[in-house]
Amino acid sequence: MRFEPLGQKMFTRRNWLLRCSILINVAVLLYIGSHVMIGGGNNFTSGGGFLLQEQQQQQQPVPSALQASSLPTPKNVNSEAAFVEEKLIAAGTGNANSEPAAAAALPSPGVSDSAGLSANLPDPGQVVGNIGVAGSSSAATELNNTQSDGYIVTGDEKELDERVRTLLNCYEHDYNQQTLQRGDFWVLQNYVRADHGELKCHESITYTTHADYTFLDNLVPLLERWNAPISIAMHAPGTDFQPTLDSIKYLRDCVPGNQLVRAFATFHVYFGTKHIPKSVPKAQDALKTGYNCSLPAPYFNVSSGHLYKAQKKLLYPVNVGRNIARDAALTHFILASDIELYPNPGLVKKFLEMIARNEQYLRRKAPRVFPLSIFEVDENSPVPHDKTELQEFLRNGKAIPFHKRVCASCHGVPKSKEWMAANETDELSVFHIGKRTGYYVHWEPIYIGTHADPHYDERLSWEGKSDKMTQGYSLCVLDYEFHILDNAFLVHKPGIKVLKKDNRRAMLAGKTNQLIRKIIYPELKIMYGMRKGCAI
Repeated sequence: MRFEPLGQKMFTRRNWLLRCSILINVAVLLYIGSHVMIGGGNNFTSGGGFLLQEQQQQQQPVPSALQASSLPTPKNVNSEAAFVEEKLIAAGTGNANSEPAAAAALPSPGVSDSAGLSANLPDPGQVVGNIGVAGSSSAATELNNTQSDGYIVTGDEKELDERVRTLLNCYEHDYNQQTLQRGDFWVLQNYVRADHGELKCHESITYTTHADYTFLDNLVPLLERWNAPISIAMHAPGTDFQPTLDSIKYLRDCVPGNQLVRAFATFHVYFGTKHIPKSVPKAQDALKTGYNCSLPAPYFNVSSGHLYKAQKKLLYPVNVGRNIARDAALTHFILASDIELYPNPGLVKKFLEMIARNEQYLRRKAPRVFPLSIFEVDENSPVPHDKTELQEFLRNGKAIPFHKRVCASCHGVPKSKEWMAANETDELSVFHIGKRTGYYVHWEPIYIGTHADPHYDERLSWEGKSDKMTQGYSLCVLDYEFHILDNAFLVHKPGIKVLKKDNRRAMLAGKTNQLIRKIIYPELKIMYGMRKGCAI
């Protein structure tokens, strides 16, 4: 029997261990490289990496040296190295329910980088858009039915239109003028129609909003930035009806920018059954008599105290208006917002281009909405046009997050600090997928959604506050995902809000809380069920 010297035997073992180690390292590098090239189902036309809140709770932080690489690629920069870094970080970071800046995280042992995505993907036939509430026939028609094929936005409008139409497979809405009853309200739907006429459901996004006529000075500034259809429900009880109609005529005929009003703004009018105006012209006769443009605007220098609503001590039925405007929208996608919130220009086209790309996060099974970050600027500042300008305003103190001095938790957006620090990119993408839980359990997001989303509760008023809370709870219970957009935002009409003491509103808010706690919340539990972490 031949014996090897002990030193030679140990050397041989070390040699084999070294070879095995090299092979393992090569395999790991190949594995990581394959995932980077595949990109989790996205292609190289993707925007900046996004953060998935669900995955963050399962992952552990790594050194903060990775934090900087979680930001999207700067605007007009197309670096492959930056793309690789973004996709490595895109698996998710930090604690979704806390405000401090997140540290990037690698997957915990035994969890694939894309597990959170692939495990929640529908069949390839189910793509972009909400799947709605299970069992809802109207929601089922909102379901989409094609798969991603690596589409690249080329700038060809006809190609983009066809791509979005195929992906959405949405149903059309009529544009008829109708007189309807809605609970205790009469509704004049499509009372004054925009000149755009019939719209295909995939062609655009409708900004849906509500107001009384004293807020109509916001319409032209809003249209100048939105440049797309607007559906607006006007509350006009009693003697408020005629100045409301005169204001519509003035906006269509007299103001600079009236072409935008004529082209895009559709007005609905509603009033309580106990407060019907003395005379209501038929829709076809409403504009027969023009407005004398030499006179001041009917809404100029009119305070809310002069309204019929104020004189009769009526509450403003904010959610009735929201739902009227939303239900009348002709497009699949709708942005239900307030008339004093102005979006950044170009949002509609960039959003539809994002939908056309149909990246992997848009093919997840869960229903989704697309919240916009909201800001306020001081009274003497212009409204920023893009994220780069907004960031400058935030740095010099001209802008602050919306309602920061009134109700910060109501509009606190997940990953808001990271969003504000991230550079603007050319494309619109999803920056982070969040939930209405934890720190954000009372979040009142304003978002781009669809007709499949729950309505707002019409028993709640503006004066009683919490008017969007019950709808937010419904979204949470239905397991909605909140796909926060990276370069989209809203800015309130200039002037930063501060908390003012209002004894009447405080009293009405107390009554509203009782209504929600004793009646609405028990109803919602029966209708939608319950889910851990959801609250009103």
